[in-house]
Amino acid sequence: MSRPFAVGDVLPVSLDPWYLPYYLLRTILRMFTALAFSLLFSLIFAAIAAKYLTAEKVMIPALDILQSVPILGFQAIAIAPFIAFFPGNLLGVECAAIFAIFTSQAWNMAFSLYQSMRTIPSELREAASVFRLSPWQRFWRLDLPFAIPGLLWNMMMSMSGGWFFLVAAEAISVAGQDIRLPGIGSYIAVAIDARDGTAIVWAILAMMTGILVYDQLFFRPLLAWADKFRFEENPGEIPPDSWVLRWMRNSHWVRRLSMAMWRRLAVMIAWFRLQPDTVPRPKRRIMQLPWLARAFDIALVCAMLVATLQLLQFIHSVVGWREVAHVVGLGGLTLLRVMLLIAIASLFWVPVAIWIGLRPKYSQGVQAIAQFLAAFPVNLMFPLVVLVMVKLDLTPNIWLSPLMVFGTQWYILFNVIAGAAAIPNELRLAADNLGLKGWLKWKRVYLPAVFPSYITGAITASGGSWNASIVAEYVTWGDTTLMADGLGSYIKQMTEAGDFHRIALGIGVMCVFVMLLNRFFWRKLYVLADQHLR
Repeated sequence: MSRPFAVGDVLPVSLDPWYLPYYLLRTILRMFTALAFSLLFSLIFAAIAAKYLTAEKVMIPALDILQSVPILGFQAIAIAPFIAFFPGNLLGVECAAIFAIFTSQAWNMAFSLYQSMRTIPSELREAASVFRLSPWQRFWRLDLPFAIPGLLWNMMMSMSGGWFFLVAAEAISVAGQDIRLPGIGSYIAVAIDARDGTAIVWAILAMMTGILVYDQLFFRPLLAWADKFRFEENPGEIPPDSWVLRWMRNSHWVRRLSMAMWRRLAVMIAWFRLQPDTVPRPKRRIMQLPWLARAFDIALVCAMLVATLQLLQFIHSVVGWREVAHVVGLGGLTLLRVMLLIAIASLFWVPVAIWIGLRPKYSQGVQAIAQFLAAFPVNLMFPLVVLVMVKLDLTPNIWLSPLMVFGTQWYILFNVIAGAAAIPNELRLAADNLGLKGWLKWKRVYLPAVFPSYITGAITASGGSWNASIVAEYVTWGDTTLMADGLGSYIKQMTEAGDFHRIALGIGVMCVFVMLLNRFFWRKLYVLADQHLR
C-alpha cells in the first residue's frame, strides 16, 4: 500500500484469474480496516448522542446528511487531501479508498448502537444505579452488551455494504483522473469496460469465497459468543454455534491468552471498581445547563442563517435558479422511487425476517446467504440488465429503479432478524399461554417487538437507496449506457464531467431531501418506537 505513486501513473489490473486471490486479500484488508474505524466511530458517536440531548440535536441530523451523501461525493472531496498527505506515495490513494468504504459502513452501525442505547429497558437502568456503576462502567457493562446483538448484525451489513460500493471505492474516477487500485472492485470495473462476462463470473466466485471465509472465521464466532447478551432470563432454544468458537474454548493456550488480556482490560476500564457508598451530589454537567442549551440553539440558528445566505449567493452567481429547479425535480423523482421501493421491500422482508429470527437454526443457515446477496455489487448485474432492457426496449425510468433497493433492502432484513432474535423467550411463552395466534400474535407481540429495529433498518435502507441511485440510475456496459431521470444520474454525469459546482448542488439537494424525509417521517416513527414500543 505504500509503494511510490504519482497522479497519472497507471496501476495495472489484470483479468487473469490467478491474480484474484491477491486482489481479494487486498480488498478484504481495506474493508476490515474501514470496519475497525467504523466501530470506533460508532462507539464514540452513540455514547455522546444518547447521553447528551444538546449534542443529539446536531449529531443525529449530521448523521442523516452523512449517510445520504453519495460515495462519489466523499471521494470527490477526500481524494485530493489524502494524496496531499502522502505525496509521491500510493498510501494516500489507499486511504481515500478506505475512507470511501468507511462511508458505506459507519452510519448504520452508529444508528444501531444509538437506537439500542436509547431503548435500554428501565429495569436495567435501575439495576445499573443500584450497583452504583459509573458512566464509564455503565457503558461497558450495560449499554454496549445490550447493543451487541444488533450491532453485530449491522457490522455484517456494513461489510456487505462495503462490497456493494466496492467498484466506486477502488476504481476512482474524478475530474478525468482514473485510478484503479489492485482489488476486486477494480477487477470488476475493468471487466465491465472490456465486456468480459467470464471475468465477471470469476469475480463472483472470488467474492463468494471471501465472504464464506470471513463469515466462518469472524462473524459466526462473534454471533455465537454474543448469544449470552440476549436480554432474557432463559437462553434461546437453539443457541448459535461456531466450530471456531468451540475450538477456541477448548484450546488451553487460547484460554490463557484471553484471560491475560481480560485482566488487563478489566484494569483499564475499571470494570469491578464501584463508586463509594457515600456519593456526593453530582455536579450539573455543563452540556445540560439550560442557559448553555439556549445559547447552543441560538448559535445553530445563526449558523443556519449564514449557511442560507452563502447558499443563495452560490445559486445566484454560479448555477442559476433554473438549474436548481431542474435538480429539485429530479430529486422528487428519486424520492418517489425510494419510498415505493422501501415499502415493497418492507412488506416482503419484515415477515420473512421475523420468521428467521425466531428460529435460530434457520437463522444460522440464512446468514451466509444473506451476506452474499447483500454484498453482491449491483454493477455485476449490468450485463443482464442492459441485455434485457435493450432487447425488450424497456423504459429506464421504471426498470432501472429496482437496482436502487437491491443492495439496501438487506438493512431491513438484518435489523429485523436481530430484533426478532432478541425477543425474550419468556415473552413468546407468555403469548402462547394467552392463546395468541395468527395475526393477533403478530400484531400484539412480534411487530411491536421488532418495530425499533425495523425503523433503524428502514432509515439506513432509505439513505442507502439514495446513495445507490448513483449506480442504479446510470448504467454502463462497455459502450452501452442506460440513464433514468433522477438525482443519482445527474450527480454521476456531473462527476464524470468534473463539474464540482453541480456535484455540490446535486449532493446538497439530496441531503435536503433526506433530512426532510428523516425529520418529518422516519424520526416520527423513531420517537414512537422509543416512547411506546421499547
